[in-house]
Amino acid sequence: MAHYSIKELEHLSGIKAHTLRIWEQRYQLLTPKRTATNIRYYDDADLKNLLNVAFLYQEGYKISRIAQLSPEQVAHEVLQLTQAELGQDQFISQLIGAMVAMDEGQFERVLSRAVLQMGFPRSVRQVIYPFLQKIGLLWQTGNITPAHEHFISQLIRQKMLVAIDGQPVTRTAEAPKVLLYLPEGELHELSLLYSHFQFRAAGFRTLYLGQHLPLEDLIQAARQFQPHYLCSVFTATPPRDAVAAYLTQVLEAVPTAEILVSGFILQTMQQRLPERVTYFACLEDFEQWLAKFQAVPA
Repeated sequence: MAHYSIKELEHLSGIKAHTLRIWEQRYQLLTPKRTATNIRYYDDADLKNLLNVAFLYQEGYKISRIAQLSPEQVAHEVLQLTQAELGQDQFISQLIGAMVAMDEGQFERVLSRAVLQMGFPRSVRQVIYPFLQKIGLLWQTGNITPAHEHFISQLIRQKMLVAIDGQPVTRTAEAPKVLLYLPEGELHELSLLYSHFQFRAAGFRTLYLGQHLPLEDLIQAARQFQPHYLCSVFTATPPRDAVAAYLTQVLEAVPTAEILVSGFILQTMQQRLPERVTYFACLEDFEQWLAKFQAVPA
């Protein structure tokens, strides 16, 4: 069973810990449990109910009114409200709730609705990325398991594949070419998939080679495809002390290409990267770089 601290509830719900304590004392909206060593914690049911309470509160409900409702009634009110258009915070809260419950149908409905309402690029920027950042805390504290990570990653991955597949493939002969891949041992694919979507929308000719690509296979594919750019994400590999040597080896083997790269490992070493390597610290950096290319009309 997951154990959440009040600071984790604050992070996930957007309601300050001080306010949560007041709600707990005055309205009994939360009922903390205690460990064998007398440390207060909250469980999955508390989190799911709080996300619903926060949703109603953000919609203008008075907390005194919400406190009079049972968790089932709160959930029903949320369901009624979600028939209307949702905002960014509401989408994120509902995704967190569906993830904690491992409710595939609910997760899919919320994600599909975000894409339909906001469009795919905006839903990625304003819902999917912030959602992944919020639940990063849960991974760090062990409140969600690798099964939760695989559950949400595969559903988001499916959405991205559908969006990519729905784009026209027509490209001009002069369009720049980009090869997208993850290095050997790297499996975190969502950022790379979204980059693929963006490159295709901008009119690039793309070659997507996906996860866990050995260096010799990358070099062979690059020599055949002759890309102008190689695009990758370094989240867990290669090791930080081996990054510069890895990039240098790729650049020497593919001398006509530039490398476009992002990822956690590079955050502290962007000033020491080789020439012909462009590092994107965030999604906005990548989109600004990409904006100089004109999209090919469909």
